[in-house]
Amino acid sequence: MPFSEAIGVIGILFAVVVAPIWLFLHYGSRWRQAKLLTTESEKTLAEMADIADKMQSRIENLERLLDATAPEWRKKP
Repeated sequence: MPFSEAIGVIGILFAVVVAPIWLFLHYGSRWRQAKLLTTESEKTLAEMADIADKMQSRIENLERLLDATAPEWRKKP
């Protein structure tokens, strides 16, 4: 078997067997790392949830005030 054919067979084996396994393992580990939240991300997410709760409360209070002072406000475009 000439050298060029041996290189071709090795290249094909690499492309068919080794490369897919390598890619699967590489990107699988990257996906698992990206899926985990860091401590800072968890803290930021908790802060954002608290802010969203406060905003929801404020919106409900504003709607209650508008309902009391201008009952037709929801019908206006």
